[in-house]
Amino acid sequence: MPRRICLVASGDLRLSANRVCWPAQAALEAALERAFARFDCAIVRGHPYDPEAQHGFLDSQIRGIEAFRQIDPDMPIVVAEAVWQYTSHVLPGLTKHRGPILTAANWSGEWPGLVGMLNLNGSLTKAGIRYSTLWSETFEDEFALRGLEQWLAAGRIDHDTSHARPFDASALPDDLRRAAAHGAGLGRQLKARQAVMGVFDEGCMGMYNAIIPDHLLHAAGIFKERLSQSALYAAMREVSDETASRHYEWLAERGMTFEFGPDPAADLTRDQVLEGLKMYDAAVRFAATFGCSAIGIQYQQGLKDVCVASDLAEGLLNCSDRPPVVGPDGAVLFDGQPVPHFNEVDECAGLDAILTNRAWTDAGLDPSTTLHDVRWGADFDGRGIKEFVWVFEISGAVPPSHLIGGYKGAVGERQPPMYFPKGGATIKGVSKPGEIVWSRVYVEGDALHMDIGRGAALRLPEEESARRWAQTTPQWPMMHAVLYGVTRDQFMAKHQANHIQVVYAPDAMAARRLLSVKAGMAGALGLRVNLCGALDDEIGAHQAEEFRV
Repeated sequence: MPRRICLVASGDLRLSANRVCWPAQAALEAALERAFARFDCAIVRGHPYDPEAQHGFLDSQIRGIEAFRQIDPDMPIVVAEAVWQYTSHVLPGLTKHRGPILTAANWSGEWPGLVGMLNLNGSLTKAGIRYSTLWSETFEDEFALRGLEQWLAAGRIDHDTSHARPFDASALPDDLRRAAAHGAGLGRQLKARQAVMGVFDEGCMGMYNAIIPDHLLHAAGIFKERLSQSALYAAMREVSDETASRHYEWLAERGMTFEFGPDPAADLTRDQVLEGLKMYDAAVRFAATFGCSAIGIQYQQGLKDVCVASDLAEGLLNCSDRPPVVGPDGAVLFDGQPVPHFNEVDECAGLDAILTNRAWTDAGLDPSTTLHDVRWGADFDGRGIKEFVWVFEISGAVPPSHLIGGYKGAVGERQPPMYFPKGGATIKGVSKPGEIVWSRVYVEGDALHMDIGRGAALRLPEEESARRWAQTTPQWPMMHAVLYGVTRDQFMAKHQANHIQVVYAPDAMAARRLLSVKAGMAGALGLRVNLCGALDDEIGAHQAEEFRV
């Protein structure tokens, strides 16, 4: 076994975030030091703590490159993540590292390291870099220690991923085989007719895994319309106050509320909401002008310094029932339809959203879909429910139709100042109970892949929702999710992104059929599809009767 392990920590680009999150990172590093000490291994940091910056993160790509120049390329290395991180800060160095690589995250929803690590994992997979991965609350449990022991002895950790197997339509029952064949027809139609994906600046927050190489996307019949966020901002300034106020009144009539305060630096203000609605209006017009089947706004780099957060706009875009935007000829643009939006320009989620939109629309169902962060999860035992329940949570891009009560259950709160200096409203709420189809498109081996499965959004007691919000980000919308036939550790070992795509189905039978349609469609576009977990299950086996709708 090696006696010295190099540790690096990829952080945020924003100083405010790195300073606030450093104590959690320091606690994780201390836990890893104790765990490795059990095996007579010492942790050696690959870069120092910066007393002036008041944190010890690699906070830019060039700083990461400089740090890796000093690291022995054959030394075992741990990338420790207790926070959201920019993969670009460590990816250049890891591409040339020859020693065993371990990504390790604390099991916590606080900042969150799980999201950062899953992003890093998906990026390493896309880059073809071999790595192992591990997660734990304390790194004192049997699962973590067994994993560390194997990694130190063999340079790898073997996880159970038996829940994922290649999607084989020929092995399905007749009705699902026909559904998959129908989906394949939809895929061939999309590939022949082609479609446009609008991308407002690429490469958000170092998410290498969120960029689909053009040649892979073109083979599926999708082409990027590369748009500029500066053009979006200019278009926002052309939207009148009267138009923004009309959108605001539409939301008020539907029952959405906003928690306003007097200080724009800390509170949500009406002006912030109106600016967000101008972004919404401008984004719909862009999608119409360029014929986009989906659009993605980066926001986190660039727009964050000049205007409010994009999340209110994103959630409205993803909803089929939204404030009407009128085009030059007086007609409502995309009337009665969502304008699928992929948060943080995650193009893998964008491709997924296009497939969902086509499949659900073809079935005559509401195609409103969104991505969530795989934020955290915990066991819940009480009130007739005994499950491991995931917390899927995103900064606001959830369509109100996904929430309990719809618009009446949606509350706009100010985005946290640490990440969003100009403020802006979220669309906060709890996702309604029901059957879901989840999926993730990713790049591996210079090919597009899709993992797809079934699950349910549960309704938990209000006090449990409040507890989970308090341990994550209370301003953001949240889904309590179970994934049929997939354990926590199986999912973590296999999932190739910080994001997961979710869409509702009216019942279990429809979810089975729609999953088969979507999988068949993806296969016809050239994606390699894995069916994950159980195909036959339903929410009734998981959701307590008193919480059903």
